[in-house]
Amino acid sequence: MATVRSTLPANLPPPPSPSPPPTRTPTATSPRHRKPLAATPAEHLALQPTEAAALLTAAARARDIRLGRALHARLLRTGNLLSVDAVVANSLLTFYSKSGAVAAARSVFDGMPGDLRDLVSWTAMASCLARNGSESEALRLFGETLEAGLRPNAFTLCAAAQACFVSELYHLASGVVLAFVFKMGLWGTDVSVGCSLIDMFAKNGDLVAAHRVFDGLVERTVVVWTLLITRYAQGGYADEAVELFVDMLENGFRPDQYTMSSILSACTELGSIRLGQQLHSLGVRLGLVSDSCVSCGLVDMYAKSHIGQSMNNARKIFDSMPKHNVMSWTALLSGYVQCRMQENKVMALFCEMLNEGIRPNHITYSSMLKACANLADQDSGRQIHAHCIKSSLAPVNVVGNALVSMYAESGCMEEARRAFDQLYEKNMFSLSSDFDGDERSIYQDYNIERMDVGISTFTFASLISAAASVGLLTRGQQLHAVSLKTGFGSDRGIGNSLVSMYSRCGYQEDASRVFEEMNDRNVISWTSMISGLAKHGHAERALELFHDMISAGIKPNDVTYIAVLSACSHAGLVKDGKEHFTLMQKDHGIIPRMEHYACVVDLLGRSGLVDEALDFINKMPCKADALVWKTLLGACNVHDNMDIGEIAANHVIQVEPQDPAPYVLLSNLYADAGLWDQVARIRSFMREKNLSKETGLSWMHVENTIHEFRAGDTSHPKAEDIYLKLDALIREIKDIGYVPDTSIVLHDMPEELKEQCLLQHSEKIAVAFGLISFTSATKPIRIFKNLRVCTDCHSALKYVTKATGREIILRDSNRFHRMKDGNCSCGEYW
Repeated sequence: MATVRSTLPANLPPPPSPSPPPTRTPTATSPRHRKPLAATPAEHLALQPTEAAALLTAAARARDIRLGRALHARLLRTGNLLSVDAVVANSLLTFYSKSGAVAAARSVFDGMPGDLRDLVSWTAMASCLARNGSESEALRLFGETLEAGLRPNAFTLCAAAQACFVSELYHLASGVVLAFVFKMGLWGTDVSVGCSLIDMFAKNGDLVAAHRVFDGLVERTVVVWTLLITRYAQGGYADEAVELFVDMLENGFRPDQYTMSSILSACTELGSIRLGQQLHSLGVRLGLVSDSCVSCGLVDMYAKSHIGQSMNNARKIFDSMPKHNVMSWTALLSGYVQCRMQENKVMALFCEMLNEGIRPNHITYSSMLKACANLADQDSGRQIHAHCIKSSLAPVNVVGNALVSMYAESGCMEEARRAFDQLYEKNMFSLSSDFDGDERSIYQDYNIERMDVGISTFTFASLISAAASVGLLTRGQQLHAVSLKTGFGSDRGIGNSLVSMYSRCGYQEDASRVFEEMNDRNVISWTSMISGLAKHGHAERALELFHDMISAGIKPNDVTYIAVLSACSHAGLVKDGKEHFTLMQKDHGIIPRMEHYACVVDLLGRSGLVDEALDFINKMPCKADALVWKTLLGACNVHDNMDIGEIAANHVIQVEPQDPAPYVLLSNLYADAGLWDQVARIRSFMREKNLSKETGLSWMHVENTIHEFRAGDTSHPKAEDIYLKLDALIREIKDIGYVPDTSIVLHDMPEELKEQCLLQHSEKIAVAFGLISFTSATKPIRIFKNLRVCTDCHSALKYVTKATGREIILRDSNRFHRMKDGNCSCGEYW
């Protein structure tokens, strides 16, 4: 231990010598307290039973494991109290139980003589096992307690109920536990038993039974109210949680910081800014805002509302907090990322967090990787990846998933594939021990693996989502098969991930099949299906499904309406889109956020109503962000509206000066009008600012390998064969009517060079590679692209399907294009 040096002057007088301890003269009238003249050291150290029990209780209350172990060692050295005094032995057992030291607790329990063990001993051991992942053993001990002829008390039944939090044990033993609660007369009369039963039912998805337990309680405390509110909020029943909170207030109970934290989570889930503001006001009146958990809840609520000045409010609360922690920083960073505000400043905020000495957690890293993906900032993404590795958080599922998405959305498909493989291999091991004969060889051939001992539905869902990000359909199908084999086929989270995965990989029929087979659908299930149908060109079916969802009693959320408005936009259903935008506010109380306004601008802009779109933006109740203006600018490019395009571009540049998109789109507008001087000016400015256009990239999966292609790319090993096939293909489709659309080549050059540029677009190269790689005429050619497909490639690929009889499925940044026999599922509207 380092020596602590005094900062006081050196000439201070020495401390006084300690006084000798007072002597005590034994009296003749108390011979049993008389000590011998020559006592041994062990006898000086011996503890009296009451002293030992009190010290152990204090150590348990303080969770001081070092003190408790020291007391244990002293008891072993100085006597046999542990084998003769039940109170001391139980105090030691309870200490280890509350400290989570299962092995030590078990050693004490097993070392107790049989006649010394009482109900307290059995209960303390069972409670220790139930709290520390040995639920089956806890229930076995509960059975032995009954066999020993002991009548369970409230604490015993709480431990048994806690063991039933595990689904398998709940179905086996919860009825027995409940029967004993009634038998012992504890139903409705004991708050601790009531809380344990509420938790037991809630954690197994039976909130109706949990509410019945609550209703049966003679006495209700703030703890009980808070527990039920929390479990409803966590179970996805935010509306019911709010109703319970109102009932709690009406019954005269004063919420504490835990109640406020839970109800703020429910409010955030509902996306109700008005309710959030009321809760904020209540928190101020009750003096709860100073609590770190409540403050974090408020930051999170405002950050996720995406309404008006909500991020400013979130920042004010954050700045008013006396001390920041990882939760408050993560809530703030996540808010900026999710509302896509000031994303270029998020990295600076992240650096501030590190400078404060706050260590990021897995949620923080996930949000930062999302910010890098939104900005297509590969360099920052790699730096965050390095931080994740140093923090040993890269293998965590939510971080691994974010890494896959970041690299995929940044066009780094090979790195995305490596990140996915690492995530996959971390979570899985060979199934060879679980399968026999031919079945085993099939799974080994496909490199099918099974989740490790910590198998969970969340892990399956994460891996399926990651596979969708990279477009790895084969891996997703394998995970689907393994989830069925491991008995997770009915899990809602996995079902939702499968619907999304099949939709994003172009297999909408399989997505529909999974959706139809789901018995338990929530708003995420319906929204994923509606979004998938919209992106695959089935707008009418998407809107029909939305009406079915309403009829089924499922309340849509803000994401659902983004999917609905996108469906209207993709199909040019202007009237329907306007009606849904109005009804989302009128019927469902959903306040539009920037994504909804952008959808309406897109709806109007795609239909050529550019002036109306600008008027809509000007009448918005809040200031339009870069996303809204970029959407309008994109419409101006499609419909050659230079005047409004300049207005939109200037607004984007003001908000996000480092974004190359407005410069590129404005340059395209000038080039299309033949204003080459203006084009040269913008391109020169971009070079000065070191801004570059995002490179077009197409990729395909062939035999578990990603093949990437860029315009004019000759780096592929089969480049010579690909270009020979492409030349032959172009001649073939020209013979049946294809005419290159050189008007989209926005460079001042001869027509021949423009045509040559067109013929080397990445989509065309990918199609040629697909035709020489997939010889089966029944197998569709699936291509992924990071940007919107150009009109010439769209036309050329339709002619390819007509000339070759092959189906082509292209996923660009906007939607899916399913091309067959010269037609496309988009109906020429994308």
